Order: sequence, then structure tokens, then C-alpha cells
Amino acid sequence: MKLASTRRKILLALAIGVAGLLAIPVAVTLIEAKQAREVAPLEPYASPTHADVAVIYFSRSGNTALAARHVAARLSAQLIELRSPDYELGLLGWAHAMVDARGRDADITPTTLDLTGYETIYLGSPVWLYSPAPPIWAFVERNRFDGKHVVLFNTINSEFGEDYIEAFRDAVLSRGARRFEHRFVRRGRMTQQIAPSEMLDAIDAEWELD
Repeated sequence: MKLASTRRKILLALAIGVAGLLAIPVAVTLIEAKQAREVAPLEPYASPTHADVAVIYFSRSGNTALAARHVAARLSAQLIELRSPDYELGLLGWAHAMVDARGRDADITPTTLDLTGYETIYLGSPVWLYSPAPPIWAFVERNRFDGKHVVLFNTINSEFGEDYIEAFRDAVLSRGARRFEHRFVRRGRMTQQIAPSEMLDAIDAEWELD
């Protein structure tokens, strides 16, 4: 009887542990889906026919997309979204994002762009485990930025790694850019994030979009 009781306790503890581990990704993906619904209709933007600034971005839950639309509107820029099917919303996309977070390759569309007509290129991405997300790294590796002023901008929950930003800077400069800048906005922890309007206010106050 004692052995059976001990086994039941062990199995119960394991079940509780597994349930706890599963609860985290489920909660995160539910929050991401809610955020995506909330920010999708905000700051609609249609790109102009001609522009000397391009805002190229990858976004998973829509926060970087909102920041990109806002920046594009402020600068009358061409707005271009990078899509990556591996990281779409949902548990599978979240799992891929966590596994690949510090990687530098991804399946993206578009893969390459003719950037010769732009003077300034803004590259937008969330930060995953302290590093810009793989799709924005992949875009840099597959494109040229000859003579361009390149600005990396990130939406982050907590922190980014300076070494990852320096490596990104080196990658951009190695692809021909003449100048590199980094800008970011902290949204706060997953369950205590600032409102979208506060994020946009912070961008206006801190990024000097001229």
C-alpha cells in the first residue's frame, strides 16, 4: 500500500509539473493573439508611390508592425513587411521562435529587395532572448545596403544584448551601409505591458524621427 501511495504521489507531482510547463506557452500565445487583434487596426498606412526612406520589418504579435507603421507615417516612407511562416501566431510558431531565437537564418518573403532608390533604411524586429529575431538577420545577409543609413529598431519586453546589436551593426556595415543606428522601445513584461498608445508616444519622444 505504501509503495502504491508513493507512486501515486510521484505521478501526481509529475502531472502538476508538466501542466505547469504547458501553462506558460499557452498563456503567452493567448496574450500574443490578443495583442495582435488589438493592434492590427491601429495606425493604418498606405505607402507612397515614391520615397527615399524604407521601413522594412518583421513582426509576430503585431507590436513591431504597429511601430513600423507609425515610423513610416512620420517619415512618409515605403513600408515593407517580411513574412516568415515558421513564426506565425500559435503554439508551433512560439516553439519555433524559442528554439531559433538566437539564430541568423530564416525562411522570409520577400528574400531580396532593390534598395538602390532609398537613402535611409529602417529595419524593425522584436527581440527574442536578447537578440533581434532571425528574419531580420536573414534579410541583412541576403541584401546590400551600399551607401545607406541603416536604423535598426526593436520592440522589447525586457532587455537586449549589446553583443547581439554590435554583431548586427557589423553585419549591416559589411553589406555596404555607411552609417548604423539602433533605437528601441520597451513594452514591459508580457503581463504588464504598456498600452499601444504609450508605445507610440515613447517612439515620438525618444527616436527623433526627422
